[in-house]
Amino acid sequence: MIQHLRDLRGSVPPFTKLVRGCLGYHSRMKKTASRGKSASKKGAKLRSARPKTVDEYLTAVPQPARATLSKVRAAIRSVVPAETTEVISYGIPGFKSSGMLIWYAAFADHCSLFPTAGVIERLKQELKPFRTSKGTIHFPVDKPLPAALVKKITKMRVADLEAKKRR
Repeated sequence: MIQHLRDLRGSVPPFTKLVRGCLGYHSRMKKTASRGKSASKKGAKLRSARPKTVDEYLTAVPQPARATLSKVRAAIRSVVPAETTEVISYGIPGFKSSGMLIWYAAFADHCSLFPTAGVIERLKQELKPFRTSKGTIHFPVDKPLPAALVKKITKMRVADLEAKKRR
């Protein structure tokens, strides 16, 4: 059947773009299969380059984003329960208590706070000045979120986890 479709490539209706994509996929599969060992070496290099602690992560972040994240980190630390630990999760720093509370990260053109979609939905009005997506709040690398807002978001996440634990 595949050979038949290859013979018809020039005179087939538009839906064959999908079929052609599948044919191209199979030919790519053969090419990538021969790269096995080198691809895993690259993955190992990337994994070893990932920070293992929050301090390593922040050290690797250039200024002014480092200062911005440090302020966000301090605001979060001031309101989390004593048993909360700082972790690297999904390659970015976060705070974990009975579950993941909140993450934060720096990118090339912005910093982000990841408090989960529920918190963002409940604080929609207060977050209007910032770019948001389903679970992320974006803010400039040189201007941290207001400490009061970060504290409020973090307290909401702590309350969410406490309520979930009681169920």
